Amino acid sequence: MLGAPHPVIASATPLVPLPRRPLDPAVASGQVRRWYENELGWPTVPGDPLRLAVGVRYDVLDVPAEAGYAALRRLPADSPVALHGDRMLFLVAAGSAEELPGLLEWLDWGSLSLDLVAVGAGGLMEAPSRPVPREKRDTPLSDSLPPPGPPGRVGSQGAAVWLRPPEPGCEAGASLPTLSALGGCEDAPDLVRLVNTVATQCHRVRLRRVCAQPPASRAQGR
Repeated sequence: MLGAPHPVIASATPLVPLPRRPLDPAVASGQVRRWYENELGWPTVPGDPLRLAVGVRYDVLDVPAEAGYAALRRLPADSPVALHGDRMLFLVAAGSAEELPGLLEWLDWGSLSLDLVAVGAGGLMEAPSRPVPREKRDTPLSDSLPPPGPPGRVGSQGAAVWLRPPEPGCEAGASLPTLSALGGCEDAPDLVRLVNTVATQCHRVRLRRVCAQPPASRAQGR
């Protein structure tokens, strides 16, 4: 004979999954390193923070972020661009750093002091964190970018981030600005136009900063 069923007593504390432990920084760094090396084919260097070897697959054009925002419209959406503090980093074709001094001379910018730096073979770039995969983004990455702020307050402090991330499976060289675009390579962005645009914007930024200084400081800077 079966006994009477026992009453079911509801628990006062709902059963919820335990919170996940935060990912170990070393594990996270290893995952990002594998993403760069295995999925993108970009060489990295040992140690932390994770850094990328420049001059192998690409060079870097390092400009003030305030000037860089004006140049973004000159590039296709798949051309990689990163932001690190108040600096914007444009990935350009490998070998472009060697061409920059002559290119600035040819564009009549060579005699002016511009806050524009090219990083080539032997240089390093802090690796931006891995971006959210395209299929998991609620909105396009470019739509979520903060608008450029006032002079001296542009950019995000801290680690580097991708404004326009590289896409695994896509040939990076085809999306990088290069001088060969002048020779009829229609698919590649034009390095000359990009350099001329950022040089113009760097000069305007410099003039605005000089004009914002007190008269005494301007006289000392001459």
